[in-house]
This record gives sequence, C-alpha cells and structure tokens, in this order.
Amino acid sequence: MNLNTITEVKRLASADEITRWPDGYAWLAGGTWLFSEPQVATDTLIDLDQLRWPALQASSAGLEIAATCRIGELYHFKGPAEWLALPLFPECCNSLLASFKIWNAATVGGNICMSLPAGAMISLTVALEGVYTLWPRDGAPRQVEAIDFVTGNHMNVLQPGELLRSILLPASALAKRFAMRRMSLTKLGRSAALLIGTQGSADDLLLTITAATPQPVQLCFEGLPSALELRQALDETIPADGYFNDVHGSADYKRHLTYHFAEEIRAELAHGGRR
Repeated sequence: MNLNTITEVKRLASADEITRWPDGYAWLAGGTWLFSEPQVATDTLIDLDQLRWPALQASSAGLEIAATCRIGELYHFKGPAEWLALPLFPECCNSLLASFKIWNAATVGGNICMSLPAGAMISLTVALEGVYTLWPRDGAPRQVEAIDFVTGNHMNVLQPGELLRSILLPASALAKRFAMRRMSLTKLGRSAALLIGTQGSADDLLLTITAATPQPVQLCFEGLPSALELRQALDETIPADGYFNDVHGSADYKRHLTYHFAEEIRAELAHGGRR
C-alpha cells in the first residue's frame, strides 16, 4: 500500500542520529504491517535496514538475533548440535499468519514489537528465556526479559522512540528438550493457542502459554508436576476471565485448549520430549 502521508524517509548510519521523537515518526524494518494499512498519524519513516546489523550471531553465550533479522533467515538457521531446541525456530515461523514469501521481508523484531497475542516470535523468544536489548532515545541501553516485554494485546514496555535492538537466547535454554502444541481455526491461520514446554537435564518444566492469553504466561516447576498439579497451577495463574476472546477463538475455547495442550506437553516431556 502507498502511504500518502509520508513526507520523508530517513536513512541512517547510526540509530544515535535520532535524538528526538516528534509525533509522526515511525521505525521501518520489514514494513509488512506498516505498509498493509493507512498510517494517517505517520509522516516520517526511519529505515533500519541501512544499519546493517548482523542478523544472527552464535557464541558460547547463546544466539543473538538482531531485531532486523528476517523471519526467513531465522527459519534457515543451523546451529550447534547440542542446541536441542533449534527445531522450534521453523515450527514458530510456520505458526505465523504469513507466507514464506513474506518471511523474506518481515522481521523478528517487527513481530515482537507488534505485541499481538499470537505473535509467534514472542512465543519463541519467551519460551527460550530471551533477553531483549532496548535502545531509548535519551538514555543508556536497557535489558528486559522477554516474558516482561508484552503487557497486553498490542501493548508493550517500549517508550516513545525506543528501539528493540536485539534478542539474546541463552545457550542454556537452547540446549533444552521441548514440546510444542498449537491450534488455529484454519490451516494457515492465526493461532488460537500456542504452548511450548522446555525441560533441562533436571526433571523440571517451563511452560509458556501464548495466543490464548493477551500476554505471555509462564509456569515454572522445579520438578515435573503431576497432571493435577499442572491443572491447579493453571487455575491459580490464569483466572477464568484471563483468556483472550476474539474472532480466532472464544475465551472458553482457548481455555480448553490450554488445559489440553498443557497436559499433552507434560506427558511428552515425561517421556523425554523432542531431542
């Protein structure tokens, strides 16, 4: 879509060149959402592609993902064999309401900053205990745990002009076994519920619930819970009115899926999960 309110596109050598944030400014990464509908309040786009941040950098600490990393780049990433959770990358990419052609433009950071309940890059980075690095316009960089970034439907902790620079997935989380479950009302549609469980060498469980709730929810167990303990924890953590109701599934439907998938994940990990 042509954005006929745009009067300027800024191409930068460094994000530090933007020292103020007047009304009408917007960061431009992949632009797959930005150009999908009129942006009547926006008159200036700031092109992040010119910054040429390395998309993916693996190290002993884990994997650093630039906010401008394309979904397609993440889908094709091959890492160390000991990172057992890497198959989650293509599975979460395939959970987006987007074709593989869109993957070549859409960015990981864009999906996260949209902060929709069904944002699959949010699901991935929260489940793998990611840490986001944010760049304010008038202060030092700050770090936010992925679980704390999204605060509701299309809401997050970003301040005006603040930029998501990168996501670090720690090696310890990437080395975990996992189990994932997802449901959509249509084959390639937006997720109604997306749950991921991870398990380290100990008999633990970290369960991440997304899409069914307005923001990610995590349950952490030091030992693998029983089916009853898991259900009780879900009841205590998510109130009956805490599920997200929209055209992609009623709140009751999503609550049912959450209980059902949580138990399937618990049972799968009890037998070793994905390796």
